[in-house]
Amino acid sequence: MNDIWAIVLAAGMSTRMGTQKLLLPFDGKTIVEKVVENILNSGISNVLVVLGANHDEIVEVLKSWPVKTFRNEHFREGMHTSVISGVKALPGDARAVMIFLGDQPFIPVNVSAKVIEAWNNSGRGIVIPLFNGKRGHPPLYDLKFRQEILNLDPSVGLRSVALKFPDEILEVETFSPEIVRDIDTQEDYLRELK
Repeated sequence: MNDIWAIVLAAGMSTRMGTQKLLLPFDGKTIVEKVVENILNSGISNVLVVLGANHDEIVEVLKSWPVKTFRNEHFREGMHTSVISGVKALPGDARAVMIFLGDQPFIPVNVSAKVIEAWNNSGRGIVIPLFNGKRGHPPLYDLKFRQEILNLDPSVGLRSVALKFPDEILEVETFSPEIVRDIDTQEDYLRELK
């Protein structure tokens, strides 16, 4: 799995939370550390965390983890800019990328394995995890679509690549409700702590 990269989108300002949510405590760590730990435990060793707001504090928290960080100077323009800058920062020999959200610290490690296995076995270029028919994270994009990702339509984001290549999509049922949940508000956070 050395040619598969995980990009963690961790550049947001957490405006609805009122404080930087990625630095909140979760399961003995911060939320962003828990996301990184889950990715590493799933067998993916190449992790790039794309940062923006609170860059210095998050870099400090992640310095003991075997991850690379990258600063997205355009993070205020939307999540698509973090996807683009993350993919730009990947090495040329990366074959696929999985996109994780920095505020989903509870995704089971077997979800990534299912998505990667589906990509390896199907010959499809886009693998999207599902829960009860609803699409969630982390989707996997073969980097034969690198140019399309670098030219994302800002109004649609990564979905624009999927819309352009519908025959390349494989959806995989994960039976994991966690893939469609994230932490945006204090209520979300308190619910997940329970």
